Amino acid sequence: MDNTHEASGPNPPPPQKTGHRLIADYVRRLDSSPGVYRMLDAQGAVLYVGKARNLKARVSNYARPSGHSARIARMIRDTASMMFLTTRTETEALLLEQNLIKQLKPRYNVLLRDDKSFPNILVAKSHPFPQIKKHRGAKSEPGDYYGPFASAGAVNRTLNQLQRVFLLRSCTDATFSSRTRPCLLHQIKRCSAPCTGRIELEAYLALVADAERFLQGKTTAVQANLAAEMARAAEDMEYERAAALRDRIKALTSVQSVQAINPKGVAEADVIALHMEGGQACVQVFFIRGNQSWGNRDFYPKLNGAESADEVMEAFLGQFYDGKVPPRMILLSHGIEDMDLMTALLSERAGRRVVVGVPQRGEKAELVENALRNARESLSRRMSESAAQHKLLEGLADAFDLPAVPRRIEVYDNSHIQGSAPVGGMVVAGPEGWMKSQYRKFNIKGTEITPGDDFGMMREVLTRRFHRLLKDDPDRASEAWPDLLLIDGGAGQVSAVQGILADLGVDDIPIIGVAKGQDRNHGKEEFHRPGRPPFALPMNHPVLYFVQRLRDEAHRWAIGTHRARRTKQAMANPLDEIAGIGAARKRALLAHFGSAKGVARAGLPDLQAVEGISETMARTIHDHFHGQG
Repeated sequence: MDNTHEASGPNPPPPQKTGHRLIADYVRRLDSSPGVYRMLDAQGAVLYVGKARNLKARVSNYARPSGHSARIARMIRDTASMMFLTTRTETEALLLEQNLIKQLKPRYNVLLRDDKSFPNILVAKSHPFPQIKKHRGAKSEPGDYYGPFASAGAVNRTLNQLQRVFLLRSCTDATFSSRTRPCLLHQIKRCSAPCTGRIELEAYLALVADAERFLQGKTTAVQANLAAEMARAAEDMEYERAAALRDRIKALTSVQSVQAINPKGVAEADVIALHMEGGQACVQVFFIRGNQSWGNRDFYPKLNGAESADEVMEAFLGQFYDGKVPPRMILLSHGIEDMDLMTALLSERAGRRVVVGVPQRGEKAELVENALRNARESLSRRMSESAAQHKLLEGLADAFDLPAVPRRIEVYDNSHIQGSAPVGGMVVAGPEGWMKSQYRKFNIKGTEITPGDDFGMMREVLTRRFHRLLKDDPDRASEAWPDLLLIDGGAGQVSAVQGILADLGVDDIPIIGVAKGQDRNHGKEEFHRPGRPPFALPMNHPVLYFVQRLRDEAHRWAIGTHRARRTKQAMANPLDEIAGIGAARKRALLAHFGSAKGVARAGLPDLQAVEGISETMARTIHDHFHGQG
C-alpha cells in the first residue's frame, strides 16, 4: 500500500537469537503504531502474518517464554526473524494483513481453501433487447447483476424458471442479429422471440422490468400483475393467452417454492455460521437476496489445530470478501475480536454501510441457527468420509508396500480418437477425497508425436507437470508434490513413466500401473510396479474398489476434456484464424455473406464491399482462403 513503510529502528537483533528472545529484542524497537507483522523461519519462509492496533503491545505477547498454546509455542520457536509494516489506520492494517495472507499463504494462519468467485445473473443491457444470462468474474459488462448464487447449478435452475415466467432471450447478440425465424426456445415457450419481431420492444422491456422486480424480491407485485392480466384475457375470451399467463404464474410459484428459506424481514444478507470439532472447521454461507435464499455453500478452512472460533471467523471474513462486494448485512454465528475494524473494512469495500453482527433473537437468529445446523451436519459428514478415506489410504499403502500412507495421489490418463484432439488428464485424491481444484487438463501440443502414440503423450504430460513442480517448488516444501502416481496401463507404461521421471531427476515417487488383465474385466485388474512382478488383489478387496474409482475418475476426466476440445475444434470458425478479424468484422462478414464458406468463395471486389473491410484487409482475407498468404 502507498501509505505503508517499514518500521524504523536500530539494526535487527543478532541472527543467532531465535524464538521469544529474538522477539523481545524486536519489541524494544517498536512503537505503538498500527500495522502488520510477519514472522519468518531460518530459511526466510513466512510463518505467520498478523495485524495490530498497537504493534508494540501485540508483538510483546509473543516475547513471553511460556503461557502459549502448543501451536503458538511452535511458531515462536521457529521464528528466526520478523518484518513490520506500519499503517496510518487500523483498517488499513486489517486490509494489508488479508492481502498478505492470500499472497503468502503462511503455515500458521487460517487459510480459506476454496476462493472461487460466485456466479451471478446478469440482465445485460448493451442491446436494445436485454439478454438474461449467467455471469462469473468482473462486473464490467453493462447491465444489472443479481447474486451471488451459491453455485452454477443454482443459477441455471433459476434461469430456467425465469425463462418460463418472463420469456427473456438468452442468446448472444450475434445469434440474435442472425436469426430469421424463431428458435426452439420460442417453440417450447421459453422465449418471446424478439429476434424475429414476435414481440414489440415496449412489451419486451415490460417483461424485463418484471423479471428484475422478481430478482429484487418484489414477487407479490409481479404475481398480482400476472393474475390481473390473466383475468382480463379471460374476460376478453382470449383463452389461449390466458392459459399461457396461467402457466407463467405456475412457473413463478415453482421458483418461489424451490427457495428453501424466504425471510420476510431480511432483504439482503450473507448468513455465516461456523462449527469446529476435532481440529477441523466448517463455515456455512447462505446467500439472501431480494428476501429469497439463493443457495448455500460450505467451506473448510485449513487449521493448525488450536485456533479459537473468533480467530477462524475473522480470518474467513477477511479472505472471503477479498475481491467480492459484501451485502448490506452479514449475520454471524460467532463474534470476532475486531468487529469494528471488520465492519469498517467491509463498508469501505462495498462503498456503503455494511452491518456485521451476531443476532440474538428473532428471524435473523433463526437464519443463523439454520446455517449453524447445516455447518454441524456438513462437518460431521466430512469427518465420517475422511475417516473412511484414511482407512482406504492406509490399506492402499499396505497392499502396495508403499513407504508411507499417501496424502496426495495423482492419476493420469490420455484420451483421443485415432490421434485427433489428443488430451491428457490428471485427477488428484487425498485424505479428504477428490481434490477437484487440483485437477489439470493438458492439450497435447507436441508436433513430433505420432497420432495415437500414448507413450509420447504421457511423456509430454508428465514432463510439463514435473517441470512446473521443479520450477515452482524445487525443495518440495508445499503439498503440491504427489506421494503416489497411478497410471492407466501395464508394465510398458510404468517403465516409460519411470524413465520419464528419471530424466527429470525425480526417482523417489512410487508408481503403480493399473492394467485390466487378460479378460479386460472390472475386478481382474493387474497391478504393476517397477522391478516387481505383476499381481492382483482379491475380488472383494476394498482397496481394489478404491483403485478402480481412482482410475475411472481419471478416465472420465480425460474423456470429458477430449470431448470439449473436439467440440471446440468442430465449432471453430475459419475467420478466427485471420489476423485482424475481430468480433465486429467477423459479424459484418457473416451478415454479408451468410457463412464462412461464403466469405471463402468471395472475390476481392465483394470483400471490399463489406462495411469495415479495407482493400488491404480484403486482400488478407482472400489470400488466406486461396493459399497466397
